[in-house]
Amino acid sequence: MKKKVNSYTDDFKLKVVQEYLLSDATFAVLQKKYGIKSGHSLTQWIRKFDLAPPSKSQIELEKAMKEQNQITPREQELELKIKSLEKELDKERLRTLALNTMIDIAERDLKIKVRKNSGAKQ
Repeated sequence: MKKKVNSYTDDFKLKVVQEYLLSDATFAVLQKKYGIKSGHSLTQWIRKFDLAPPSKSQIELEKAMKEQNQITPREQELELKIKSLEKELDKERLRTLALNTMIDIAERDLKIKVRKNSGAKQ
């Protein structure tokens, strides 16, 4: 009687390998989770995709970069303030446009000079 050979797709293999490399999961945990029979499959897949677990220096570098990229509460507060000021600026631009339109209509329809001529003597 022949043994049944499990064949996994490359997408599946890559998914499992990436999960191993990017998490703290052990071979045994992933074997159980995905129902992989052979204990050496994961090692072979890592070689197949030419991937390796990150070194300690790579892990430390990644942690340092994450810490550096975190936004402080003060920066978050300033970003909120900037967004608020940008909204206010947009409202004022609309208000200015509306007022200029009203002045243009008044000058055209009512023939009232509202704006001063530039360079006029006072």
